[in-house]
Amino acid sequence: MNKIIFTFSCLLMMIFSLLSLSVGAVSISIPDLWYSLLQKDTSFSFIVWEYRLPRVVISILSGFGLAVSGVILQSLVRNPLASPDVIGLTKGAGFFAALVIFLFPSSPSYVLPAAALTGAFLVFILLLLLSKRLTLSPDAFALVGIAIGAVFQSGIQYLLVKYPADINMTLLWLSGSLWGRGWSEVFSLLPWILILLPVAWWQYPKLNVFQLGDEYSQTLGLDIIRQRFWLLLLSVSLAGVSVASVGSIGFIGLIAPHIARKLVGGRHQLLIPLAAIIGANLMLIGDSIGRIIIVPREVPVGIMTAIIGAPYFVYLLRREHKRKG
Repeated sequence: MNKIIFTFSCLLMMIFSLLSLSVGAVSISIPDLWYSLLQKDTSFSFIVWEYRLPRVVISILSGFGLAVSGVILQSLVRNPLASPDVIGLTKGAGFFAALVIFLFPSSPSYVLPAAALTGAFLVFILLLLLSKRLTLSPDAFALVGIAIGAVFQSGIQYLLVKYPADINMTLLWLSGSLWGRGWSEVFSLLPWILILLPVAWWQYPKLNVFQLGDEYSQTLGLDIIRQRFWLLLLSVSLAGVSVASVGSIGFIGLIAPHIARKLVGGRHQLLIPLAAIIGANLMLIGDSIGRIIIVPREVPVGIMTAIIGAPYFVYLLRREHKRKG
């Protein structure tokens, strides 16, 4: 059964990738698309190779990173509502990106993702300091993250009010968009994902143990504080590099782990790779739909994932309330 689920998920990723390559302000038929991919001298080759193919690759890579980051967070915090955007990582990244856009508009292109990554790691440091070196309960850790995210969100709103003339670029980045992304962004993100994803999968025995609770984890010989620190750092790194490349895209790290958990259960050796594929599929379909709703304009993928994820988040809140009530 698991093989069927993985095969079907990979098949969907291929279909959604072809759809993303085909749709947009200029529609490309499947025969023309195949020919453009094989021969670079067709009328559609430039569009496919320079605009749409890098978007597809970035969608997949960032979907991988955000989804796996969400898997790690939910397992460590033991809270189904935990995700990179919920505990403030994307808010911190967004605030520092907004600072660069507003205060240093002429800075080189690499400064913006570097600032976003810095913001994500600053949130991580604040989480460590305010949660007393990770010794608080998982619920308290999640609440601290929500509070930090609210503070950075307030900072973003202040910058938007103070610098209204430069608001367009900031809103585009904060909403999460693949517009204008090219091969330079692909090659910036690819090495991180190729390194961090295998590292995340190799940690599946520890993540399986963490799900049993702190007392059982200690009984089994796991150094809780140290391992939680490194796993959280891994989660922050995955989310940080993804947000730095595509902007503040929310709900991927929340939805993808839940869907994967319902399909294959809580064993992380299966949960991590399936959640990564589902995260990529959500990014691909969100980007594709966003490009065909109001042609020739496009709706940022972050808005599309929010439309999908917000109702699911409400559903999870109600389910958790009923379970605890």
